Amino acid sequence: MSTTTMFTNPAGRDARSKKLLLIFAMVSMGMMFAGLTSAFVVSKNRADWLKTLELPQAFYWSTCIILLSSATIHWAKISIQKNQVSATTKALLITLILGIAFVLLQFNGFNELISKGYYFAGSQSTITTTFIYTFAIAHLVHLFSGVIVLLIVIYNHFKQKYSATQSTGIELAAMYWHFLDFLWVYLFLFLYFFR
Repeated sequence: MSTTTMFTNPAGRDARSKKLLLIFAMVSMGMMFAGLTSAFVVSKNRADWLKTLELPQAFYWSTCIILLSSATIHWAKISIQKNQVSATTKALLITLILGIAFVLLQFNGFNELISKGYYFAGSQSTITTTFIYTFAIAHLVHLFSGVIVLLIVIYNHFKQKYSATQSTGIELAAMYWHFLDFLWVYLFLFLYFFR
């Protein structure tokens, strides 16, 4: 959809409004995570701070998976804009599978941490592990909403509601999914480098 069309017809204004609302929501979520990472930095001086904690291998794999899913959702967006329905279907389904794989890998990462004796809460927990779990779980909650959005988009796609001239739903889903990907990469790099 061209920018001119978006500003001159009601459907275009509706799409623009939805994008602005999504951007506002993403900025709000970003601020929440910025606050959490700031609290993490301030907590570094605590006695129970762990300087030697290694991130679980599953987190490395999940980072690769979520980056790949960003490429597949982009493929879906480009495909629908070219009216390539079959390619859009494949790209959306692959993105969904990768999103589910990311979630499973995150839980594997939690299991790795627990098997090494790092707990979220209780007498055996530390501020470092509590923050790691908080970051990952908060991100998973947002990713869960992304998976629901993706399921709705896939459903609407099978109902043939999207085309080259009406791709707003897929565009919004792609924006949100890219945001979730960026957010996880930011958290992963933050936890990797800030010890």
